[in-house]
Parts: sequence; structure tokens; C-alpha cells
Amino acid sequence: MGRLVYRGRWTLLALSLVAALLIAPLARSGRVTGGGFEDPRTGSAIAARWSEQWYGGQSPDVVVLYRHPAVKVRDPRYKKAVHDSLRRLPDAYVRRMATYWTTGSKEMVSGDEHSTYALITLKGAKRESYAAIAGRLRSARNLYVKVGGAVPTQAELDAQAAADLGRAAAVGAPVLLVLLVAVFGSLVAALLPLLVGALAVLCALALLPEVSVYSWYAVMLLGLGLAAGHSLLMLRTFREELRGGASNEEAVARTMASAGRAVAVSGATVAASLLALLLFPQPFLRSIGLGAAAVALIAAVAALTLLPALLGILGSRVDALRPVPDLPQGGGLWHAVASGVVRRPVAYLVAVTVVLVSLSAPLSHLQFGNADHRALPAASDSRLVAEALDRDFRGNALSPIDVHVLADGVLYARPFMEQVERLPHVTGVDVAGESRKNGDVRLAVRHDLDPMSAQAEALVTSIRSLTPEPEVRQVVVGGSTAARLDLSGSLSATLPWLALVVCAVMSVLLCAGSGSLVLPVRALTAMALSVGASFGVLAWAFQGGWLGFAGPVDVSVALLIVVVLFGLSVSYEVYLVSRARSEWLRTGDHAGAVAAGLRETGGVITGAALLPMAVAGAFATAGITVVRLLGVGLCVAIAVDAVLVCVLLGPASLWLLGSASWWPLRPRERAGPREDPPPLPLPPADRRPITAGGSDQRPMLTLKGRPAVFGADTDPVPVPAEPAELDRPAWEKVAEGRTRAVRANTDGSGWKWVEVDE
Repeated sequence: MGRLVYRGRWTLLALSLVAALLIAPLARSGRVTGGGFEDPRTGSAIAARWSEQWYGGQSPDVVVLYRHPAVKVRDPRYKKAVHDSLRRLPDAYVRRMATYWTTGSKEMVSGDEHSTYALITLKGAKRESYAAIAGRLRSARNLYVKVGGAVPTQAELDAQAAADLGRAAAVGAPVLLVLLVAVFGSLVAALLPLLVGALAVLCALALLPEVSVYSWYAVMLLGLGLAAGHSLLMLRTFREELRGGASNEEAVARTMASAGRAVAVSGATVAASLLALLLFPQPFLRSIGLGAAAVALIAAVAALTLLPALLGILGSRVDALRPVPDLPQGGGLWHAVASGVVRRPVAYLVAVTVVLVSLSAPLSHLQFGNADHRALPAASDSRLVAEALDRDFRGNALSPIDVHVLADGVLYARPFMEQVERLPHVTGVDVAGESRKNGDVRLAVRHDLDPMSAQAEALVTSIRSLTPEPEVRQVVVGGSTAARLDLSGSLSATLPWLALVVCAVMSVLLCAGSGSLVLPVRALTAMALSVGASFGVLAWAFQGGWLGFAGPVDVSVALLIVVVLFGLSVSYEVYLVSRARSEWLRTGDHAGAVAAGLRETGGVITGAALLPMAVAGAFATAGITVVRLLGVGLCVAIAVDAVLVCVLLGPASLWLLGSASWWPLRPRERAGPREDPPPLPLPPADRRPITAGGSDQRPMLTLKGRPAVFGADTDPVPVPAEPAELDRPAWEKVAEGRTRAVRANTDGSGWKWVEVDE
């Protein structure tokens, strides 16, 4: 495949450029959607659909808070100012409005009687309708006005997220460019992961016409991280081949045969495993799964086509514009780390495991939830409105538990209402609407609990466990608290199946790529420790208030961190194992293979990890707590996985497992003498001796007129041999597609057989 890519390198480059130009408009035209957190089969999702279809909405879309420091709400001038302002709203965008004066509800007046609010339900597309009337909502004369509610809160979250992303780009772009040059060694080489990543992200977004906003994060972060890892691994191998004297074509072919295999295994494993997210019924999780799987697969394909084509075109010019000196390969820091791990594997294994388990300790206190007004900056209007309603008005005036009682009227629903009123923490049960056509009575259950608390969830569970009268056909409980409870239950029910599918897919693909049945088990165990440690740190930092807010971790951000971490972790694991595997197959020396794997890939893994960490680290400056959590969480997770798991725990566990790591795979060449099978006859013309250059003129075995023994150097390797040994053939066919040739022992003691590319 490498030779084929090299021969068509200009064609591949042209096709890639044309594809990028054609796909870019499709990627930009994809519709980004919010929400999608509900399982459509749950009670809260059913209640939300009924509320929307039968009553025009589950809750008010906009809340307009009014306040006057001297005039009380019951003053006629207060009423005139509010209603004059609301009359200016176009009917094309507003379905209905409610105020204290139209409802007579005392709950809509604050405790000091100087504040009140109006509830507005919008028509059509909520976001567009709100944008059309937003400028007129603050027009009440001589009143302090602030706007909040579900739609304005989401609008502020999106606007703040855009501002945060712009700030993150301004902060992270220079750091990313410096890291790219430092890691890849030259300005020209630094462009390679950007080209591969850009093509992968564009194609993935074009394939998904409708994605959640979280899918954008997953696609971009995972695309950059995988493109950096694949490019760095391929570039390192290509440079080594060029230093060995190989031509551009030979270097591309050998790079594809070694590093390309690791990239292919990594891309297939990550993409297939992430598709398991389709098991979840939540649209936002399915969207993340599709987007992440698409970008993982396309990044691998681009790294196996566009990248080697560029390497073939550039050749040694890939190192042009090098601002930093070339660092020695296979030595220095990673040689010292590899030597230390191989000398003291038990100490490293125990120490790293203890650290990971200790970091996982706070995981038992981790709570998941959804983003609300508390994710916004303290000065945000939506947050101020929500806090004022909780502080100055009757508790949960805008977030009651939404209960639908299927009965023939309010009279038949009354006994069930009385049961609910007797429950602890319930402060009132009101009839919020009646649909005689559908035989439904809608109740608003008010309480004095925090809607995000475990006590509120217990209240929802208590309502659902009540036994209604025979006249009541069904009771469906919804609202924000019920939605959070149902989300947790849906995730808990699906996670075991997800884990089973991911483990099965990873085991099959990693086994096919490595030839071992043991390595997938080791990889899954290490990944579990990595995820546990990362979320333990998040539980400590986030719920302890270190990031500016103490509360539940947003479930969407948590799953996004897992998706990105999973994709990068699998790739790093494949890089290490592939290099150790090839060395073990070549020498049969397990300890040396582990050391060589870490020595050759340690820089690749840590260098590739630095790039997504630079992007994620810029998110830590965000004003939205959710984005700040994403940045800090990804930095912690990637650092823990790359350094503690892949660089230290992985090699130590590989060394301790010994040759069992590769079971049932067998090395094709073992160090030391071994009995060779009878040689096949070889035509005399293919067995003529030649002489090696230099002063040591010793006979060489030949393979069709070329040296039969070759290594990293281009010069023939002398084979110490007696004339009688030259009568043995220099090569022989072992099986279909497998050939072996003579190779000199490194200590000059003789020669041995080694399998070669036929």
C-alpha cells in the first residue's frame, strides 16, 4: 500500500484538496442542535411531549423580572408600566403571557412586595422568536428589568460559550503552534497534523447533517489528538528510514508497513468501539458516538493516504525550516525511563497503581447533573433572575414537578392530589391545566427543595410510587428533577451493555492487531484505572468548589471527556504495543522489546498528548463552568493516561507478564542457536559470493545479485563464514508469503535466519 500511495502521491494530494473544498460548505451547513438529553421512553420525556402538544409547553420560555425599590407591586402605576411594555411584543412570536394581575397568584409577588415577574410562552422556533423580541422586553418605564428563563439561559450559555471559545483560540493558538514546531521538529512537519486533522474534522462534520453542540467538541478535540499521534508516529518512522539511506519510496513503504499498521489498528479499534454509543437512546449521546467514530476512522484513513503522499513529496524537505536542533533518537530521557521501568517493574507497577487508586477515591462522592443557570457567570442576567426567584419568591415557583393524571376530570383526580399533598416537603398542588379531549389533568406540585438535590429526586420517586384511585388510568411525572432522575436511570441501565460491547470490540480488534489474547485485557484494565483516577480528580476539584462552583458534574461533559480520553488512550496503547511487538518478533527478547517500545514511543505518546492538552487547557479560562470543567477535566485525564498509564504502568505490566503478554503469538526469530529446517534448492546463479567494501574483504551471501543480509544501514553486513557454509542457500521460502534470509549475529559469532519481506 505504501508503494501504491507513493506512486499516486500527486493524485492523492490533488484529490484531498478537491475533497476539502467540496466538503467544507457541507460541514458548515450542518445544523447544530441543543438538548437531546432525554430518553424518549421515560416518564419525564412523555410528560414533556404531552405538555407541549396539549398545553403549548412544559414551562414558560421567558421570565421577565421587574423591580422598583420604592413602589409596591399592587400600585396601579406598577401594573400599567408592566402591561404597557408587554403589549409592544408582536403576536407573531408570543403564544401567551401571564402576570400577577392576570392570574391573581400571590406567588408572583416577592416577599418585600417590590418585585414581580411575567411569564411568556413563545411560538414556533423558540430561539428565533426570543431573538426577535429580546430588545423589547426591557422597555418597561422606571422599572429595573432583567430577563431569564429557559430560552434566554440557553442563549446566554451559547453566547458565553462562543466568547469563551474565541478567548480560548486566542490563548491556545500560539501555544499550539509553538508545541507543534517543538514536537514535530520543523515548521514544515508541524503542518502535517493540521492538514490531517482538518480533513478528518471537515469530513466527519459533513457526514453528520445534525449534531449536538457537544459533538463539535468531541470531533474537534479527538480529530486533533488522533491526527497529532498518527502524524508523529508516521513522521518518526519516515525520518528513521531516511537516515538509514532509504529512498523516498522505500521510506514511505517501510513506514506504512510498520507505523501504518499501528495507525490502522488504532483507527479501526477507536471507531468501532465508539459506535457502541449508539446503544444509548439519548440523541446527544448517539450524536457524539457518530461524530467521534467518524473522525477517528477518517483521521486514520487520512494518515494512511494523504500523510504518506505528503511525506513522499517532501522527502528530506519535511525537516525544512527547523528552528530547534534535531534531538537524538532512542536515547536521553526515554532511554533512562525505559531502563528504569525494566530494572524495577514491580516498584513502578505498585507505585503507579497506588497513585491511581488514591486519585479514584473521591469517585464515590461524584454526582452527575445537567447544566443550569449556575454554569453562567455571576453577573449574567439569567443567573440573577433565577437566584432572585429562589431567594425572594415562593420556592420553585417556576420549576414544579409536572404531573399528568389521566382521568375524566379534575373531580376524579382530586383523591390523587390529596395523596401528593400529604407527602413531606410538598407545599402545594395546583391544577395547571385540563385537556378534556385527551382525558388529562395537569398538576403542578410545588415543594421547598432544591430541584437538583437528591431529596427532590426522592420526592419524584415517592409520587411515582403512589397508588391512584381506580378512576385514574395512568400517572406520568415530569419536570426538571424527574428528567435528571430518568437520565441517570437510563444511563445506568445502558452502561453495562455499553461496557460489554466495547470490551468485546476492543478485544477482537486488539487481538487481531497484536496477535495476543492477553493484551486486550491489560489495556481495558489500565483504561479503567485511568478513567477512575481522572474523574476522582474532577470530583475533588469541581464538587469541592475549586473551579468556582460546587455541585454535580454535568453528565454531557463527563461523557465527552470519556469519549476523547478513550480514543486517545487506545491510540497510545496501540503505538506502544505495536512497537514492542515488532521488536519481540524480531529478537525474541521480551525485556528488550518492552524497553525498545517505550524508548521509541514515549516521546510520540507524550508529544501527541501535549497538543490536545494545549487546546483543552485554553478552555480553563472560560466563564462558563461547564466549559471550564471540560478544559480541566481533559487536561487531567490526558495527562494521567499518557504519563502514568501509558508510559509507566503499561510497560511495567508488560514486562511482568513476560512472554505471556503475546500469547498465543510466537516470535518468528529467537536469539541464540536453533535448529533450521532443511534448505530448499537454490539456482547457482543466485548463490554467487561478492565482497564487502572496506579492508575486511570477506565473502557475502547473495539474494538474486543483492546482499542477502541487510539492516538499518545501506552497506552490506559482512557474514563471518567458512567456505563450506556458503554452500547453504542465502534464502528459502518457509510458507506462502513468508521468506527468510541469512543475517549476521550482532556479536560477529556467526549467522542466523530471519524472516524478510518476500
